[in-house]
Amino acid sequence: MKSKQCGFTLIELMIVVAIIGILSALAIPMYQGYVAKSQVHRAVGELSSYKSAYEERVSRNGSVTNSDLGYVPSGLTTGAVGIDIAILNADLTGHLRVTMGGTAHPLMSGVVITLERSPRGAWQCVVDNTAVSGSWQSTYLPENCSL
Repeated sequence: MKSKQCGFTLIELMIVVAIIGILSALAIPMYQGYVAKSQVHRAVGELSSYKSAYEERVSRNGSVTNSDLGYVPSGLTTGAVGIDIAILNADLTGHLRVTMGGTAHPLMSGVVITLERSPRGAWQCVVDNTAVSGSWQSTYLPENCSL
């Protein structure tokens, strides 16, 4: 009577390991790109949340400080409570600006995100990627933002 052997041969195991290696070689860079893109989008969203407080200060013709905005530094930025992220000019133009760093993906460290206000109150998102120009991909740029 023959005994039936169960298990995998060495060749079968090597093929499985090779397939897993190829899949991970493709998946890891894609995942890194998704992380970088989501962090830029998150930083723009967090910065956008301060626009209403900024507009309220504009309507009162006041200065704009972090405490006026209720600013809480994000882990994705290099911001600090003591350094104002907003500027309001006499002609009612101004901006909100943060620089990515902190716990942000290394590909995004140094990217400057600015929300610029026109005298009429229109906001425009501008991303300055010169600090990471070699690793920047166009897919990282949020909609309605320009370089």
